[in-house]
Amino acid sequence: MEMTAEALHKKLSPIGVGASTCNYDMATCEKMVPLINKINKLKKEQNAIILAHTYVPSEIVYGVADHVGDSYGLSKKAIEEDADTIIFAAVRFMGETAKILSPEKEVLIPGLDSGCTLADAITGDQVIELRKQYPDHAFICYINTTAAVKAQCDVCVTSSNVYDIVQNYPNDKIVFVPDELMGLNLQDEMARRGVEKEIVLFKGVCYVHEKYDPEMVEFLRGENNGLEVVAHPECSPGVAAQADYVGSTEQMLHHIKDSDAPAFLLLTECGLSARLQIEFPDKTFIGSCNMCKYMKSNTLEDILRVLENPREEDRVLLGDQEIKDAKGCIDRMFEMVEG
Repeated sequence: MEMTAEALHKKLSPIGVGASTCNYDMATCEKMVPLINKINKLKKEQNAIILAHTYVPSEIVYGVADHVGDSYGLSKKAIEEDADTIIFAAVRFMGETAKILSPEKEVLIPGLDSGCTLADAITGDQVIELRKQYPDHAFICYINTTAAVKAQCDVCVTSSNVYDIVQNYPNDKIVFVPDELMGLNLQDEMARRGVEKEIVLFKGVCYVHEKYDPEMVEFLRGENNGLEVVAHPECSPGVAAQADYVGSTEQMLHHIKDSDAPAFLLLTECGLSARLQIEFPDKTFIGSCNMCKYMKSNTLEDILRVLENPREEDRVLLGDQEIKDAKGCIDRMFEMVEG
């Protein structure tokens, strides 16, 4: 069944983030609908699926995506789906993760600016050099890393499982890469749990999450009685300490769904704010919107382009040995989380 402009407008009209790119009036929806219907037709014909991170534009999330979520959930969907082609509307490291887990499938990245300040902060060669400096340490990497980095690490973690994996990892000496702010929160959480670990950090940051500051949180809390502050662990420890709840994108979504707070301040990329406004229109969200230019570089036009005529640079291409080594890193995460 084809989507209509009226249906798209009804779905997206609750979004009130404030940015010009979040304007979904009827005229905008009328321009989007032909693209959405053409994409949905072509993906069925080509046995392709579209995976979309919560942070990409809402017309992708609610118009063409087959699955929406965070890095961990979408990585699992890449394994489960019986498709010839995966179009990953997100950033390149996520497409690489899908390719590692499903090497027989073609993986295409539609975003024209598909970088990530975290994933681009460290290279596989840098991990090799760090291993020489810390030969007795286990190397644990955030999922926001390239395949080359994962291939050199012992186990991968996500924002939803990093604390438990580090606590339970059978080595008291850890090098954690590349997110310094998440690493500082990790150190604080291990101390809170009474877990003694030597954790060496790297200097990477997410440019979106590092913008939030404790003074802003304190001001907004003072202006809004009963405000519940929900933050991502990529924020600074000062911000995390001000939050009522800290968790991954999907954990934040589920927490807010179950909360009866009168208003929420979300400290993450604004795509989650848009998604929550649509899915929970009875809840109130206040505060600023920090946007990821890399996630927002995904467009309907480029999804259609990679379906019709993908360029070589749209394809995720990895060597067999790199896939094997990186998969071992990710598989150990699944083993530790799921038993």
